[in-house]
Amino acid sequence: MPYMASECQRKGKMVEDQKRKLLMVLALLLLPSSAQSGNTDRRTEHHCMDFQRASFLGGRKLKVQFLLFTSLSPSCGELISADDGIKNCSFNSSLETKIIIHGFRALGTKPSWIEGLVQAILHTWQVNVIAVDWVYGSTGAYPSAVENVTQLALAISQFISKLLALGVSETSIHIIGVSLGAHVGGLVGHFHGGRLGWITALDPAGPKYTRASPEERLDPGDALFVEAIHTDADNFGIRIPVGHIDYFVNGGKDQPGCPRFISAGLLEQAGVNMSRLPQEVKVFLMTSPSAPFCVYHSLVEFQLQKKRNRVTSIEISFSSNSTKDTAKITIPKDQETGKRLLAHRVPLCQINSVTLKYIPKNLFWSKDEPSIVGKFCVAPLPLNSSRTMSCLPWSLTLPSKTDISYELPTACA
Repeated sequence: MPYMASECQRKGKMVEDQKRKLLMVLALLLLPSSAQSGNTDRRTEHHCMDFQRASFLGGRKLKVQFLLFTSLSPSCGELISADDGIKNCSFNSSLETKIIIHGFRALGTKPSWIEGLVQAILHTWQVNVIAVDWVYGSTGAYPSAVENVTQLALAISQFISKLLALGVSETSIHIIGVSLGAHVGGLVGHFHGGRLGWITALDPAGPKYTRASPEERLDPGDALFVEAIHTDADNFGIRIPVGHIDYFVNGGKDQPGCPRFISAGLLEQAGVNMSRLPQEVKVFLMTSPSAPFCVYHSLVEFQLQKKRNRVTSIEISFSSNSTKDTAKITIPKDQETGKRLLAHRVPLCQINSVTLKYIPKNLFWSKDEPSIVGKFCVAPLPLNSSRTMSCLPWSLTLPSKTDISYELPTACA
């Protein structure tokens, strides 16, 4: 009996030891990686904070919140202040910092796009993301929101100064401003002498700013690199260039697949040489009307066999197994060649055929020619030493208003 008791005690102790070891392993697995490696984690427990909500009538007074998002909690905003509280939060001064500034919020609601943008950034980079909540002050009438821009820019500038005091470098700060927030970002950069690293303006606002001086709005001097993406320049967006590079998507006006009169907007500077930037460059690109919106671009060209004394229009379509994309070439009067950018949803090497249709200009008093003769050429963009125009090796006769299809033999690299 004494032997059996001691054996039970020994086995019981073994079970307890095994439990203790299992709990230790489980605890290690649940600890952050920095704690496992012996580094201390300065983060404290915090509640997830969300954007404020203002009423249409009571949202003119400026109340600013700074919400921090990190890769450890990409959907949980941590409220931080511009005082010593920054030292006690999850902010990592060794990482780059991206500051998002929303624009005019007529109804006082949280921007619906903010969560998607934050998570897209954190999915791509290991960075600090700070969303500036100024819903109070951006609500009500647009002119009253504009009146708060300078005060808001000062508040953000003071916040950035606190970050710089922690050892954050000016060049590691990237401001992403949407609509009215783009000009707020411009003023913030201006207050820091244009030494911040990067400003991205998404559809910068037009009203009150189109005729403003560069000191009052976003301009290329506000950061080392300033880019703007224009998607609503015919309504609420600004029409003029405001950055080192200005992208005018689909001409910068109404976007395919989007409701009209509603403002929409990145990552990377796409290989731009940061040391030698031009004063301003306009860049035009096209998108498709449905996700994922990216398209391929090809230069299409039709060379008439002889000049004509009237404008010539030719419709050109690229067809693959699953897509068909169309553009129209217009050849001016008394000229031989017409060129056009054609956006297509699959690579050029996956295009099976090209269809051309001559569209005559028949007027009541004048009949156009029944057919035209010429040559068709195409090249994928951008053109370089390895990408040149390739032409169908024969002249084409296009009857009026008739689809004529040809195989388009292009090999994938």
